[in-house]
Amino acid sequence: MTQLGALSRLWKRARKSLSQVSASGGGNLAVQGGAQVQAAQARSRIIIALIGFCALYGLIGGRLVQLGLQTPEGLVTGARPLIGTLASRPDLTDRKGRILATDIRTFSLFAEPRRIVDADEAIEKLAMVLPNIDVPTFHKRLTKDSGFEWLARELTPREQRRILDLGIPGIGFRPETRRFYPDGTVASHIVGHVNIDNKGIAGMEKHLDDQGLKDLQDSGFAVQRQMEPVALSIDLGAQFIVRDELMKAMEKYRSIAAGAVVLDARTGEIAAMVSLPDYDPNVGSVLTFKVSSWACTTPID
Repeated sequence: MTQLGALSRLWKRARKSLSQVSASGGGNLAVQGGAQVQAAQARSRIIIALIGFCALYGLIGGRLVQLGLQTPEGLVTGARPLIGTLASRPDLTDRKGRILATDIRTFSLFAEPRRIVDADEAIEKLAMVLPNIDVPTFHKRLTKDSGFEWLARELTPREQRRILDLGIPGIGFRPETRRFYPDGTVASHIVGHVNIDNKGIAGMEKHLDDQGLKDLQDSGFAVQRQMEPVALSIDLGAQFIVRDELMKAMEKYRSIAAGAVVLDARTGEIAAMVSLPDYDPNVGSVLTFKVSSWACTTPID
């Protein structure tokens, strides 16, 4: 009996210990399971947040790329590239280094029609400085739904200053390069001239473009850069004398045109070449050049 009682007590103690261990282990498992659930939820939230940020920045980046690839409406409707307006050309000189053609800086007037408050008032103010403007054309340009429109090219510094003083919103200026010929008509048929965008269209000016200057300008390598002058074989003093004598001969014999060439018989260099009637390349055109370039285009035995 005594042994059976001892065994019974031992069995009860063992069962009690097992019950305590089981209860303790279940609690630990419950705690560990709750922690794992919370960690999984935190990871899910972080992943969702990262996906949201990536989508947002991807959307912004895509929009920036789209805007970067678009051509501004103003540039399509009225503007020329700024590189073209600032393209430099080398000076043309005679054989003694006297300037025949050079670049000067000017400013051209443009408008941003979307910023114009009152087109009629703006035109009225501009007419005070530029009396020869075409009012219907200006009104059409200022009322367009565009971001850029040319209004006037190659303004004088005085005109630019007076327009600035008017304080018209939506009106601005762009720097440009203009070709200037100090001696005007003296060697016009030799030097030629450029168009409003400083591109050679006649004479030596066109020859320079055909020899690669135009490619330099289009690629941006001739923008605001000092270039070596191009010296011609003519002598400006001899050119003046020949032109003066030729004009006297035209008046004496009442001719409608005349031409003369002075050259070095040993080397073939042309010291002077005049063709009358001539023109002023500062205000010239292709037509006037073709009419007055007899000495440049007619073969001489």
